[in-house]
Amino acid sequence: MLIRLVEHIDLNEAFAYLNSPTAGAVNFFIGTVRNQTKGKEVLHLDFEAYDAMALTQMEKLANIAMHKWPLVGVAVIHATGAKQPGTPVVLIGVSSAHREASFEACRFLIDELKKSVPIWKKEYFEDNSVWVNAHP
Repeated sequence: MLIRLVEHIDLNEAFAYLNSPTAGAVNFFIGTVRNQTKGKEVLHLDFEAYDAMALTQMEKLANIAMHKWPLVGVAVIHATGAKQPGTPVVLIGVSSAHREASFEACRFLIDELKKSVPIWKKEYFEDNSVWVNAHP
């Protein structure tokens, strides 16, 4: 398992980790910073995490996915710090022999990450900033 909190997500590193002769499918969800929210222009976002708890919960979710589906590999990576629109901020990657397992596990991992991993984001607009309750 590749479980990380990082300043910058390296897409090539994640693919190299997940790619395997036994994997017929490598599936990614990559979440990026939008340039608007509710019609307001987003200047940038700041992500903060409770590192030890976040990594533990990310690993727990990866283990659940590995036991629920026949996966070859799992990558769960989230960026922290200030991020500009268009920047990747979360990567969920899974590899498996067949595509169905990789699609299902990928969706499970991003949905559960957003529900249970202690990572918070603050959106900055021209006139104000707000903390968003996207994570616990």
